[in-house]
Amino acid sequence: MEFTREGAALVCRRLGETLVLEPWGRNALRVRAAMAEAVEAEPWALTETPETSESEIRIGEEGASVSCGSLRAEVNAFGVLSFFRGEKLLLREFYRNYGGTISRESRCLKLVSREWKGIVGGSEHSLTVRFESREGEKLYGMGQYQQPGLDLKGCVLELAHRNSQITVPFLLSSLGYGFLWNNPAVGEARFAKNRTEWTAAATRKMDYWITAGESPREILENYTGVTGRAPAFPEELLGLWQCKLRYRTQEEVLSVARKYKAEGIPLDMIIIDYFHWTVQGDWKFDPRYWPDPGAMIDELHRMGVKVMVSVWPSVDRRSENFAPLWERGLLMRTERGAAQTYDYQGDCVQIDLFRKESREYLWEVCRRNYRDLGVDGFWLDNAEPDLGVYDFDHYRYAKGSALSCTALYPQLFSRAFREHMGPEAVNLIRCCWAGSQKYGNVVWSGDVPSTFEAFRDQLTAGLNMGLAGIPWWTTDVGGFMTDDVKDPYFRRLLIRWFQFSVFSPVLRMHGDRGPHDIPPLDDRDRGGGYLPTGQPNELWSYGEEVYAILRTWLERRLRLRPYLAELYREASLTGAPLMRPMFFEFPEDRRCWELEDQYMLGSRYLVAPVLEAEAEAREVYLPAGRWKLLSSGETYEGGRTYRFPAPLEEMPVLERADV
Repeated sequence: MEFTREGAALVCRRLGETLVLEPWGRNALRVRAAMAEAVEAEPWALTETPETSESEIRIGEEGASVSCGSLRAEVNAFGVLSFFRGEKLLLREFYRNYGGTISRESRCLKLVSREWKGIVGGSEHSLTVRFESREGEKLYGMGQYQQPGLDLKGCVLELAHRNSQITVPFLLSSLGYGFLWNNPAVGEARFAKNRTEWTAAATRKMDYWITAGESPREILENYTGVTGRAPAFPEELLGLWQCKLRYRTQEEVLSVARKYKAEGIPLDMIIIDYFHWTVQGDWKFDPRYWPDPGAMIDELHRMGVKVMVSVWPSVDRRSENFAPLWERGLLMRTERGAAQTYDYQGDCVQIDLFRKESREYLWEVCRRNYRDLGVDGFWLDNAEPDLGVYDFDHYRYAKGSALSCTALYPQLFSRAFREHMGPEAVNLIRCCWAGSQKYGNVVWSGDVPSTFEAFRDQLTAGLNMGLAGIPWWTTDVGGFMTDDVKDPYFRRLLIRWFQFSVFSPVLRMHGDRGPHDIPPLDDRDRGGGYLPTGQPNELWSYGEEVYAILRTWLERRLRLRPYLAELYREASLTGAPLMRPMFFEFPEDRRCWELEDQYMLGSRYLVAPVLEAEAEAREVYLPAGRWKLLSSGETYEGGRTYRFPAPLEEMPVLERADV
């Protein structure tokens, strides 16, 4: 192994591999490698230029080290890396080859820490990076995977996006470090008992970043310092957002907003879902059912209601924009056979947002047809992008094979809008990647079923998204897919989900409500008239008993506005999420590292969602201190578990009484 110092970086070369370790932020190092003389400088998620801790490089006969603040990396003669905070080992690469491990113990498995395999006919490699597993370690973050377990130890996670699955490859460890897999390639993360493995199906370089910290709060602050933080969130959007599948006409939208006004219920945002357009890729209102959208928007604004419209990245061959996009090479390509990439309600191809020209084209059409009419925000749906088949080796962008870069697509989708809309703009999006938090996205958890099992998964999703640096998060109240709105099971679910959403970053009504027995508006094969619409989904749509409970909880949400505004400001300043696992606020309490079904909203409120259909009570652990139950005003001493009543109209929420 040859060691050299190049500027602030330690560079190591062996067997054709170049390994670069560079101080990068507070108590943090960036680690890159390639089977080449030099490593590409693509930043991927590491877009910020943070203040970097004091660093030092030492080169000796048996190895070398580089430190940045409290984090130190040591490289041995075989190029194997170990990371320390002081004398505490945080993470070590896995190596079982002729020549031994770090301790020189001889083994013949021929497993190396960084395994490169050339892709026949291409310039890229498949890559596997291995680390030793640590007994007792707990792992969190990584974005959104539909599963109930918060601790990811033992999980296998696909590094690719799908509807309701969002890979944000930042990991927070209970051992006191954070780890970013800074690579948008399709791959896999395996957090097994015997070792941890990260794979990339096609890449030109290894790139990861690691930081050390005394607490989860400090680790997340370090991470968002190098990837960016969410901007300021408008206080006028902290109340209720209203949506359903689908408002088909401008009169339907206006009638809903007028009734909210008549009922005396403040409405912050109304969202117009898909196929208000003619065909996918036209990105404009269908004039048959939206004859004067400008007048509609003006009336909504006079009522104090913001307006958001759905935009998909798919372009139908019948669209007026297909030919110019196709001729200019601004659409995705396929590697084999037909050019189609998406087949819902038309023969479609996604726009290639890796091209700046594509992003400018998309924005210009949406500016002309929406923004100039007064539209306040965009619902960037199908942002993964949604594909007819998830065969990533079949698709290609201007940047390269989808295998090498597709995870970055939703971030580029959001940037196409955010970079033109100004600092106050807020858009809703179904997917994101590391660093997306700085582009003004409210990320929602996708088209999840209307079941208590799915509801439980959303709690985990929201918490791990926050730990991956994405503080603006929401979910469809009641889930997306409902068979029968009159089913008592669904109505209980809706109430429990609404209670949870009141104490989440964004409160948003949405869903496809069955039965689908509402006749279509017409039988044309384009425009939104022929497509089905779900049952009404407003607060009053589920009977007087449900309406009364939802109104009571909405009033609690409105009283939370000043506190929520404080939390959004904190997220913007430090990267702290609004929804926090218990250990985020109480890292010294080992019990809090075990809790997965309750959480903190900021530092003040402990929230215990009711996650079972027939439950009328639930157990809640209170950390040390004094706590006040909001429903009764009674106070309780912490350090123990209580069983609180939870009738349908109540969810246990406790406020810290000693802060």
